[in-house]
Amino acid sequence: MFTGQPKLRTDSEGRFFIDRPGTYFKYILEYLRSNQVPTQCIQDVYKEALFYDIEPLVKQLEDSPPIFGEVVARKQFLARVPNYSENIELMIRIARAEAVASRHSSITVCVVRTEEDAAKCHNTLNSLDMDKKSVVKFGPWKAAPSISDLLDCIKMDIEAKGYKISFQPHITEKGFRFKSYDFFYKFLFTWW
Repeated sequence: MFTGQPKLRTDSEGRFFIDRPGTYFKYILEYLRSNQVPTQCIQDVYKEALFYDIEPLVKQLEDSPPIFGEVVARKQFLARVPNYSENIELMIRIARAEAVASRHSSITVCVVRTEEDAAKCHNTLNSLDMDKKSVVKFGPWKAAPSISDLLDCIKMDIEAKGYKISFQPHITEKGFRFKSYDFFYKFLFTWW
């Protein structure tokens, strides 16, 4: 923390000034004094331990169920979904572009778990008269989590950016060769 960039500010007497709220610092101090891992506010203490670069505490917190699930399992899964982060940003850009004088924006998402499903999705999109640019495709991926797990991750990550969002299976329309809810979902952004 003291050797990295940016340089920490010091006061007139050379003491370091750390511009962080002190809310969770008591847990950091308790760990530094007694080596006792906190059992409360684990997510927030984890963020502070990362900031202060307290590697032993970070490692111990990463072994706790709340952090392990989020940091290790979920992030490793999402790393196996091609272009996940880029697709989240694309969904937000499309929704914002469609928000002109409207309370809601909807984005059609195609979620495919396997290469075979990806081919079916591609064929279905080619047979439709819809604007293919507004369909965002996720997958395929090679990991155990299901399509509903990925849909929950998409919703969580967009909500974490401050957006109000919901999703549902896409309603079947004429021209779909497969049941649309096999691959297609409608994400609804609510603006006001």
